[in-house]
Amino acid sequence: MIDEVPERSIKLTDPRTLRAYAHPLRMRLIGLLRSDGPMTATQAAARLDDNVPNCSFHLRQLAKYGFAERIPGADGRERPWRATAPDTSWDDDSDDPAMKAATDQLNSVMLALYVQRAQDYLAVRGDESVEWRAATGFGDALLHVTATELRELTKEVKALLARYDERAADPARRPPGSRPVQIIQMAVPRGPVPSEGQRAETDRD
Repeated sequence: MIDEVPERSIKLTDPRTLRAYAHPLRMRLIGLLRSDGPMTATQAAARLDDNVPNCSFHLRQLAKYGFAERIPGADGRERPWRATAPDTSWDDDSDDPAMKAATDQLNSVMLALYVQRAQDYLAVRGDESVEWRAATGFGDALLHVTATELRELTKEVKALLARYDERAADPARRPPGSRPVQIIQMAVPRGPVPSEGQRAETDRD
């Protein structure tokens, strides 16, 4: 069950752990364990259309860095894996070159996974009902904001999405007809990076 995922969150604070997490299959495995609950490597491989040895290896690597752990199995045979936390976070504000490289690598892997999920949806979108095709899709907005305003806007979006958090842990709270939907958030500045002089002028304003 999904509510078997412990409540504590994981904060990544060193380059080595960030790089360990920055692997497409590992991130898909953790996402699967968090959304669908504990499962064996065999079950995970079937769900992700991968092979069992590969999933077993990457689950062990996830366990090595504290992202996953073994739990007792119902029949005493293969022990399933579960995620050790419902979410993972990290900061992008370090000036340390190793940290910047590691977070860039992780963000790049995440972006590729998001694009793949969108492509997977488009491949079956024609089979969706009119109601769901009208409710889903893509969009963007161009804003002119300061860094402080952008952080505040991000907090407001997170607070809005948090209204549905309890449904992730408790299936009984999900209304009839509900489905898992992934909201993907990207805040990407456009244009060249401002020079030091331009940044100083903006700060004075």
